Formats: sequence, structure tokens, C-alpha cells
Amino acid sequence: MSEVAIVGASMTQFGERDAWVSELLAEAGAACLRDAGVAPDAVEHLYVSNMASGEFEGQTGVQQMLAHDLGVLPAYTERVDGTSAAGGAGIHAAWQSVASGASDVSLLVGGEKMTHRSTGEASDIIASLTHPVEYRTGVTLPSFAGLAARRYFAEYDAPREALAGVAVKNHGNAVDNPHAQFQTEIDRETALESPMVADPLRLYDYCPITDGSAALLFCTEELAREYADTYVTVPGVGGATDTHVVHEREDPTTMGAVVESGRRAYEMADIGPDDVDVAELHDMVTILEWLLYEDLGFAEKGTAWRDTEAGVTARDGDLPVNTSGGLKAKGHPLGASGVAQGYELYRQLTGEAGPRQVDADVGLATNVGGFGNCVTTAVMEVSRDA
Repeated sequence: MSEVAIVGASMTQFGERDAWVSELLAEAGAACLRDAGVAPDAVEHLYVSNMASGEFEGQTGVQQMLAHDLGVLPAYTERVDGTSAAGGAGIHAAWQSVASGASDVSLLVGGEKMTHRSTGEASDIIASLTHPVEYRTGVTLPSFAGLAARRYFAEYDAPREALAGVAVKNHGNAVDNPHAQFQTEIDRETALESPMVADPLRLYDYCPITDGSAALLFCTEELAREYADTYVTVPGVGGATDTHVVHEREDPTTMGAVVESGRRAYEMADIGPDDVDVAELHDMVTILEWLLYEDLGFAEKGTAWRDTEAGVTARDGDLPVNTSGGLKAKGHPLGASGVAQGYELYRQLTGEAGPRQVDADVGLATNVGGFGNCVTTAVMEVSRDA
């Protein structure tokens, strides 16, 4: 099995964009190739992470369209859909392509165009990923999150104010991310007094609807040494699937697919939670940052809130979480989100994160589909040959 490296990364501006998904994908893909200094004709496989271009825009075949627009023909193309974890699934696919020897160079581009739809329309498209037995009762991802948060507060006696601290932290991090949708700080009072969405969760607990794209260029480590003195390797990737009917889970505050994907990634990379220096966790809603943090072994069950309060997960803490601003403030353009997590880790590990830079050699990203229905976790590590 070939060792897999990342030698280039890009991310478009997230937010409301006057561009269709095909344009967003091309913007990120071209920027990634420029960042890596790799010619389009070197790309052998092209993967496009996207959940719902057909539903949002009536546009399918985005992967072949992108191959044409980037000039990477005759590369093999594939669209990867893991619902809201499409980006993480794309990382898995591109990594597997290189690791297996099927390609030496694979380009991954993730993107989504969502803001042209009303909030109700976008929410309904996203909610279509739920199981029909729950979908027909009107259950949505925000309501799942509300139920999980209520259970967590009751089970572990966590203060509601501590969860607001997640939103405050991630908005603060996004201020220093020029690509983030929201680049403004908030305080706890603002978060706690925002409109109720799914009791006990309020507006500032949830991520926005977003347009955007991001890209990563994967290659063998042998080629990476030719392309760059400093690059990032991907020593571990793990994917897993949990029950699609959320109410059948024994404990809604534990996501089995997060636990299993993390276990697989750690085992493959031969590391443990204590070896991780920075993490990007799928905070579509603030409570998810706590649930993933615990399920990945960074804290005992029911104690993540204590680390938030103690500043452990802050940018200057022992384990910075969501230095990008997370989905919460950076934005969540479905197919792009997991790829953008990889972009943030790449910039952090290569020392190119600017004012949000932390001291890190090992990073971890976990991207979640639905409410823990499918999950991909990737471990990344910096390599300096110079």
C-alpha cells in the first residue's frame, strides 16, 4: 500500500455566492492545482464531493463538467455522496485511490450551492437524508440535535451556558479565517438570547446555509517529495455507518459511527487521542462538538463541557478544536465541509494558517453525515523533508 500525501489545498469564500456549483468547484479545483504547482494533465482521478446538486440546482454530472473545466481529461471521474459527510467520504475515496495504487495523483473537490433556495426548501432537501419512518413524522436534524442536547444536560448536569461557549469560541476563531461566512465575534448573552429553534437549542447553536467549495490534491509520498519540501501525509482514515433510524439507538448522546471511525483511523495511523494536536469536528450544531469530542476519546463521557469551560479546546488550549471557525461560523456547504476540514488541517500542519496558527504536527478531522448516520475520520501529519 502506497503512503498517501497531500501537496495542495484550497478553499473558496464561504457564504452567499453569486455562482453556481459548477463555478464554485472549478474555482477551488484550479486554485488547488496552482497551490500544489501541479499541471492539470497530471491528475489521474478526479473526485467530486457533493450531496444534492440535482435537488438544489437541477444539475447532475458535475464531476464530468469539472473535469472539462479544469482540463484534467481524460481523468477518471466520480461523484461522492455521503450526505453531509460527502467531503469526508471524498477524502476516503481519494486516499484509497492513491493508497491502492489505482492512481498516483487524485484531485478531490467538494462543493454545494444552497443559498438561492429558501430556508424551508433547503431544510427539506437536507432532511430528505433521514429515514422515511422518521421523515414522515416531521423529524429534522435540528430536532434530533435538540433531543440529544436535552438528554445530555439531564444526564451529565452540564450547564446550558457552557454550550454557548462553543459558539463563542468558534465565532472567535472564524474572525481570523478570511474564507469564513461569519467573521464576527459573539458573546454568551447573544447566543443564549437568540431565537429558539429546537428546545433547548437556539439560533446561534446552529450552522448557516452556505455556498462554497474546497479542494485537496492527493499523491504518493514519493511524488510529494518532488513537489514540496513540506507536505502532509494521511496515515489513517476510518469510515463507519450507524443505524439510520436515530430513535433506535441505545444512547442518542453516543454516535457509534464516530466511535468506530475514530478507532479505525487511530489504529491505522498507530496513534491515540493524546497524540492529536488540533482537531476539526463536525459542529453542524454546537452539541455535536461535545459528542464527537467524547466519542473520539478526547474526554470521558459527559465531561466535554468542562474542557470547553477550562479553555482546553480554545486556540491557545491543549487541544484546539475548530480553529477554522467550524461549520458553526465558517459555514456548512454540505459537500465541501469535510474537504474544508482537511484544508484547515493542511494549513495548520504546514504552518500556513496565519493569525489562527497553532503548534501542531498531527491533526484529526471528523465529518458526520446526518445525525451520526455515516462518519469519516482522517488523521493527518506534517512531513518536512528539507
